[in-house]
Order: sequence, then C-alpha cells, then structure tokens
Amino acid sequence: MRDTINFGIGFVTGRPNVCKVINSTYERLINQFKDSEKKVNITIFILFDLGYQFTTRIDFYGVIPNVYKDIKVQYITPEDIEEEKKRLIGQEILTKQESELYFGHGHAKGRNTLMYYAKKAKMDYLLFWDDDEYPVACIKEEGSNDVIWKEQDNIAMHLKYIKDADVTIGYHCGYISPIPYVELDEDVDEEKFKYYIEALGNDIISWDSIKEKFKKYNGITYADKDLANGIGAYEIKKAGAGKWVAGSTLCLNLNHLSKIPAFYNPEDARGEDTFFSTQLINSKVIKVPVYHFHDGFLKYTNIARQKYPKTLRKIRSSEEQIEQRFFKASRGWIRYKPLLEYVSDKENYAEKIKETRSKLECGIPEVNKLFDNSDFTVLLDDLDKYDKNVKKHYNEMIKTNEVWNKLKTIKTEK
Repeated sequence: MRDTINFGIGFVTGRPNVCKVINSTYERLINQFKDSEKKVNITIFILFDLGYQFTTRIDFYGVIPNVYKDIKVQYITPEDIEEEKKRLIGQEILTKQESELYFGHGHAKGRNTLMYYAKKAKMDYLLFWDDDEYPVACIKEEGSNDVIWKEQDNIAMHLKYIKDADVTIGYHCGYISPIPYVELDEDVDEEKFKYYIEALGNDIISWDSIKEKFKKYNGITYADKDLANGIGAYEIKKAGAGKWVAGSTLCLNLNHLSKIPAFYNPEDARGEDTFFSTQLINSKVIKVPVYHFHDGFLKYTNIARQKYPKTLRKIRSSEEQIEQRFFKASRGWIRYKPLLEYVSDKENYAEKIKETRSKLECGIPEVNKLFDNSDFTVLLDDLDKYDKNVKKHYNEMIKTNEVWNKLKTIKTEK
C-alpha cells in the first residue's frame, strides 16, 4: 500500500460562490490530516459553466493564493474539454457522438467530465461537493429555538470508510431542496399541494418528509447530534430500483473503477444522481456520519466564513429569485420522472405516467396561486414530451455507461 493518498474534491459549478466555499474551508481541509499516518495530497477540480448564470471566467478565478500553498487547484475549461474530445476521437478511442454524449457541462456531463479528469490525474478518491454547501451541521436542541453549529471533518470521515467501499455518501442539513416554505391550508390547499409534490416525487422527495419539515421545522432539516459527532455509519442496501445517493457529499473510490457507473440525465432534466444510484446494485455503498449544510437558496453565504446565525428562518415563495428557483427545479424533476418510472418498473410504466399526469393536473392550479410570474402548467407539456422520448433516454443512459467503460480502460501511469 502506498504511503500517499491522492484525494480529489470536485466542483461542477456555474456559480462564483464556489470560490467563497473553497477560500473559507481550505484550512480546515488541510487540518483534517495533520495527524494522519499517511500523507494526503488534495486536488480541487473546478469545472465551470459560463452559460449557467451568464458569468465570466474571472468570476471563477477568485481562489486566494493561500489555497495554493498546500492544495493543488485544477481548472477544467471549455477549451480543455474540446481538446480532450478531439484527442480521444483522433486516437479512435471514442466516436464524435460518444464524446458528445459523455463530455460537457450540465448535471451529468459535468460530473462525468470531472470524474474522467480525476482518473486521468491518478486520484484515489473523488468527493463531489456542490457550490452551495458548507461542511458544518446545524443542530436544534429540543425546547430551544437556537441552533448549535458543529464543523464537520468531511474528507477525513469519507476517507475513513471509502477504502473498504466503492461509494460513500454523507448527509445534508439546512435547506436541502428548493421547495420554499408553504403555510398549508392557508397559502394552499394541503391535499392539492400534496398531489403536486407526489407527481414530482422521487428517491429524495416525498410528501411525508416535506410536510413534517413544514409543520415542525419551517421547512428546515436539522442535523442529528450523533451523526454530526461521527456516530452511525452503515451500508446502504438496495431499495426498489437502486441504492440511493445524492450528488454531493458523494465520494467515489477510483481504485474500484469497475464498480463506479457513469452519470446520466435526459437533456435539460435533473436526476443524474438518481440514475447513478440505479447502477449501484453490485457496488458497496456506505452512508457515513458527516454533514454538509445545504444553502439551497443562497440566503446564508456568511456561514462559509464561520458566521453562524442563532436561528434559521422560513424561506417563502414570495421572496426574490425563489420563484424561479422552484420553477426551474420543478421542470427539471418532472422531465426525468418518465425515465425514473421506466427504469424502476417497465411493466407498469404507462399506468404510473398516467397517475403522475392526473396528480399534476390536480395540483398545478393550486401551485400557480403561490406565484405571480410562472405558469406551472408547462410541466404537463414537459411530462408528455419526456414520456414520448423515454426509450431514447434509456438507450442514452446505457450508451453513456458504455462510453465510460471504454474510458476506464485507458492506462495512466502511477
């Protein structure tokens, strides 16, 4: 066994907030390994998408010089991606169509591209980390309104378990979904809103969970104290069509490439982590006791600088930018719902889609009452379009994994 561990951290990003996350956490990342028996070399990969928020390159080059003292930072630019695609096509490793399917920007292609570059850079492990998350847990004591904050040794905790696993996944707290707070039976009819959420439902989103958070915690997910203290790791077993993980605080063992699938989502949809999960049936997946605080509405960016609020507030649908965030997320979710149903249960697929459409038709008028500038009726058209293309998307998912399997065979010198 080598004396040095190469650990990659991957940011697939379209928001300059990624620089704040890195600048505020780099010292903690390094300090996690001060007493480690093995040397841990950290490389941060930043794959930026200039089209997501119409940003400029300079927005993503705000990483401060101190970071570079102990951490390698590798940017993956649009030019890098195009050159790599040309090289692989020229060497007849991939066809042009295969390269377009695998490499690029977006939820799945971005992760696939970064995963390829981490393999090429000889990383042992790769931790995906979203640009709106901070390695800290928010804990709420019973009977108190104040929040207790506990910093998390996120890399060290994943490293503790990933050596004997193929994939590890941590926990999220804070605002873990872009669903704003809704006062049930006052803002909307609870039963109709429930139909809407159930229509969008997937491995992460369920009505019971959302309702409990609305009623009990104003839409916020608080951390479990034992988990935040590093107690309670367990192996995830198959549930339905997959072993369910999320796309961030997700660590991959690149020494076990045969057990690491590719990511995929239908064009302009979400769900890349969901379809990744459906390919993990023969992989060992460990749920590790460590948290990331998800600042899903970017209302608490000061947390990145260790400025912790005493309380967390409701994020309402009437607030600036919240409407568009929820509208875009809803469309992203419904666009991958057909493929999820197809992968999960082909035999009953048509019936499931019919049920989803019925719930949307019931719930959309109620959701439209919450927002002034978005008409959620368009989700019905999205559902119909992606339903018609479900077999095409299924074949693309299979093909994407075939491309990744080709790329796995490319040798890199150790």
